[in-house]
Amino acid sequence: MAAIGSHFLFILSALLLASLPVTTQLQPSQIWSLLKVQQLLNRPPMLRHWRRSTDFCGGGGGTVATSAVAAVVCYGDTVTQLHIAGGATGAPPLPRNFSMAALVTTLSRLPDLTVLTLSGVGLWGPIPRALSRLASLEILNMSSNYLYGPIPLALSRLGALQTLILDNNMIGGELPGWIGGTTLPSLALLSLRNNSLSGPVPEELGRMPSLRSLALASNNLSGDLPDLRGLASLREIDVSGNSLGPAFPRLGRKVASVVLGRNRFAGGLPAAELGEFYLLEWLDVSRNRFVGPLPPALLSLPSLRYLNVAGNRFTGALSGDVPCGDNLRLLDLSLNLLTGSVPACLRPGGKTETVVISSENCFDGSDGSQQHPSSFCQNQALAVGIGAPQDKERKRASRHAGFVAGIVIAVLVAVSLVGVMAFFAVRKMAMDGAKTRPSVALVEEQHASSAYPSKLFADARYISQTVKLGALGIPSYRSFSLVELEAATNNFANSCLLGQDSYGEMYLGKLSNGAPVTIRSLKVKRNQSSQSFNRHIETISRLRHRHLVSALGHCFEYDLDDSTVTQLYLVFEYVHNGNLRSRISQGTEGRKLTWGQRISAAIGVAKGIQFLHARIIPGLFGNNLRINNILLDQNHVAKIGSYNIPILGEAAKIEGVAGSKHQADSTMLGDKIDIFDFGVILLELVSGKPITSIYEVEIMKELLLWAMAEEDRARRRSFVDPAMSKGCSEESLRTVMEICLRCLAKEAAHRPSVEDVLWNLQFATQVQDDWEGEIRSGGEGSPVSSSSRVNRSSRFSR
Repeated sequence: MAAIGSHFLFILSALLLASLPVTTQLQPSQIWSLLKVQQLLNRPPMLRHWRRSTDFCGGGGGTVATSAVAAVVCYGDTVTQLHIAGGATGAPPLPRNFSMAALVTTLSRLPDLTVLTLSGVGLWGPIPRALSRLASLEILNMSSNYLYGPIPLALSRLGALQTLILDNNMIGGELPGWIGGTTLPSLALLSLRNNSLSGPVPEELGRMPSLRSLALASNNLSGDLPDLRGLASLREIDVSGNSLGPAFPRLGRKVASVVLGRNRFAGGLPAAELGEFYLLEWLDVSRNRFVGPLPPALLSLPSLRYLNVAGNRFTGALSGDVPCGDNLRLLDLSLNLLTGSVPACLRPGGKTETVVISSENCFDGSDGSQQHPSSFCQNQALAVGIGAPQDKERKRASRHAGFVAGIVIAVLVAVSLVGVMAFFAVRKMAMDGAKTRPSVALVEEQHASSAYPSKLFADARYISQTVKLGALGIPSYRSFSLVELEAATNNFANSCLLGQDSYGEMYLGKLSNGAPVTIRSLKVKRNQSSQSFNRHIETISRLRHRHLVSALGHCFEYDLDDSTVTQLYLVFEYVHNGNLRSRISQGTEGRKLTWGQRISAAIGVAKGIQFLHARIIPGLFGNNLRINNILLDQNHVAKIGSYNIPILGEAAKIEGVAGSKHQADSTMLGDKIDIFDFGVILLELVSGKPITSIYEVEIMKELLLWAMAEEDRARRRSFVDPAMSKGCSEESLRTVMEICLRCLAKEAAHRPSVEDVLWNLQFATQVQDDWEGEIRSGGEGSPVSSSSRVNRSSRFSR
């Protein structure tokens, strides 16, 4: 965190330098190179003012627009620093004709370049080996792009490199050992956060004499960290969000920030070692597997400002008279097995202004926080083998008694087995004859398991309304009065407005029974009575399904003079748990969905599509499916919130508005339009990256093809959202990736049916469940049986 802050301070300094008046004119060849960079980067907003006449060395090359930054720093008549950074949200991938090789070749024409920042500008592709041509580079920052593949060995030739920042990309493979040792003797800051690096951290990282900051958070790294006590300059280490452990890392005494959260570190904290970290300001060991007592010396470290030990299994009683350091400002003890009370020095009125989070322990509760009874912590401590000595003696005695009892039980079981074997031998003889006549019911059941029954595609008109409503748990469809809707929206107040488009407005309302609803107001510009809309209302009334934002009713507003309809209101259920985009890697609402939850959401969307295509007559196609339009209820059930409602398309025709190409094609391509859009949703669910244009779809598809090109697990995992990649089985992931590629086929005829999509997603769920079950039972986590693979391959070959 501090490393990133210092980096932006560096950019700010560069901007100040760039603003100084300089009289030297830049070489024409270098002006050409800067303008070529502008062209290759697709003329981003912060570079659009660059011209041949721009005085780059006099400050004309520098801009700060919102959070986007561009700066050129010169020494004499040559460029020494180039900073181009996109906004906080980054930029979409550059067009398909973008060439990393051409960009690096252009940059190599700036031979004195020592600092290069290309952050959040949409770069995509493997990291080019040609970067080694920039032999003078001291600082390289290519964070927040779409770079993938391994870190190339060619970068080892950048002998002057001091800072390497490649955060927020899709870089995969193992962390190469050549980064450590003496290959890059001046490297002081190494930051590779939020990528897909896997495997162990190489021992060579423990032999980097200049390393001050090491950031490897949010990858797939595993195993113990190497011995880092020899790194005399190391001040910051962040390896959170991996699978590292179980041994606590060996660190030098001068570290100031240690972030180990969300890993697999286990055992007790090394109290004696940590007690000597007199410069330590920040320690985060949360969400690991630490057990045993919490060392009281931690609280009194003189420089410590932040301590987070939440989500472990620390035990024992904290004493009220434990001393505290004067600088401690935040302490998180939550979700442990601690007893006693929070130290007096940390309570309100103490000598420090410390925020203490102590919930979900077994404290005395004097601070008003939620606590478990003391028996809970005692039982949990025994369950993980960290009880008191007398408890352990009792456990040993019970184990001895259990051993004796086990011998007796084993004898009884052996006798019982003889009788059971005799019973089954007789039964087998009785059943052998029946095997030659397979049961008709059994044959039908087997067939039903591999194909969808025809009833699934029945017209919604013939489904019992009572059954539909009971399954959905929502009120029946009805006609609303305008008075009801005005009361629900406070007379359509602006405070209730959710949004608007060319068709009308969307309001949030509350019915008289307290039920929240969304109300769509549609402008009607033709002189027809309500009977003209009956056909559309009949279709809308059938939009009621577990995986749709269901229609609840409608309301007509009439002209009092001629009784023509002037306004149509459609009432839908309100789904209040956010949309699907907000619940994956880069969202902000609540905890991110796991892999199993993402597949479940995808299955829900596919079932909703199936309903819109086959169980509404006529079917609704071209529904403009977007991940932002997929809503989640309180149980994480996915609901499609956008339909190609016929009345909207008809209104567009009547008003003379040309529909989008997407809508025009929906008539010709039918369900295949929605299948393509569903493939884009799958692409986002797997990668965790937002996709907002067709160019991004094509580029992300190319990345997915590259990830699937070989049977290389690391390559495949490099494409996956790091937030959930450790929680998905290989076979489940491969299945979803393959069906995603098929959905994104250019030719509509090559895209799968929605039934085929559903089958593969349900298979992926089954494989994932089996894999998780094996992990819970202590197995290797083998993702799928051989018989399942046979079924899967036969399905894909259909």
